[in-house]
Amino acid sequence: MKAVRFHEYGDPDVLRYEDVEQPVPGAGQVRIRVAATSFNPVDASIRAGFMQGPIPVALPHTPGIDVAGTVDALGEGATGVQVGDQVIGFLPMTGDGAAAEYVVAPAEALTPAPASVALPDAAALPLVGLTAWQALFEHAGLTAGQRVLINGAGGAVGGYAVQLAARAGAHVIATAGPRSAGRVAAAGAQEVVDHTAADVVAALNEPVDAVLNLAPPEPGRLAELLGLIRPGGVLVNTTVWAPAPSDEERGVRGVDLFVRSDAEQLSHLVELVDKGELRVEVARRVPLAELPALHADAAAGALPSGKVVVAPGA
Repeated sequence: MKAVRFHEYGDPDVLRYEDVEQPVPGAGQVRIRVAATSFNPVDASIRAGFMQGPIPVALPHTPGIDVAGTVDALGEGATGVQVGDQVIGFLPMTGDGAAAEYVVAPAEALTPAPASVALPDAAALPLVGLTAWQALFEHAGLTAGQRVLINGAGGAVGGYAVQLAARAGAHVIATAGPRSAGRVAAAGAQEVVDHTAADVVAALNEPVDAVLNLAPPEPGRLAELLGLIRPGGVLVNTTVWAPAPSDEERGVRGVDLFVRSDAEQLSHLVELVDKGELRVEVARRVPLAELPALHADAAAGALPSGKVVVAPGA
């Protein structure tokens, strides 16, 4: 089968589109015929060798944390799925990913794919959808009537976070650049601050209950965002390079989110998609052989805002 792998850490040119042996599912695993994976920034960080501590991988390594595809074979003791099922999942970060024609995955990590979305496009949901859900509801405890600032809402996580927060009845304030402001407003943000033209700290005229930071912050920026939060609120930060500050005197918590795979939560997100209450948006679709070029585009800052899916059959 074909796969993209890197045999050493480094720049995007270490990625090779090559022939590899088809994997065999072990106990509790299934083999999936991949319809698509997606690109996530953490894929580039793993490839570059920046995540060897928290996410150790064996070389050569196949990237691709998200998967959408069809169950092709069952390992011993694998339950909850059958051959022929269309599934999606968030794969273990330390194992081989889905930038390949076939991948093995723990059966427990999978959930039925949404019926209302083309199967390859469903690969745009797992990691970013779960990040948004866990940030808003597990860590921020967001409820109807609260005010939430989503900083960096123009990206893939931000698109889901805005939709989910608005659906929950929160007042959503989002920062986004000119390219994505319209999309963010259409997703449900009541206020959109153009971060290229205005300072969000100065633009807010009322405190918020929670801040979800999705953007790599400048030094001191997270502390400024912390000051926008009312006593008892929370700042949830997804950028691992800058830890979230807290303000103990005002009871404001800082939480650094490291998303985890959760098939039950993912199943709920799929249900919302099929009910028409959550949109899966794909900014670009590329064939698997072009994944190295996609990594190069990401390194050059040339990716579109939104999710890019990568399909072996494209």
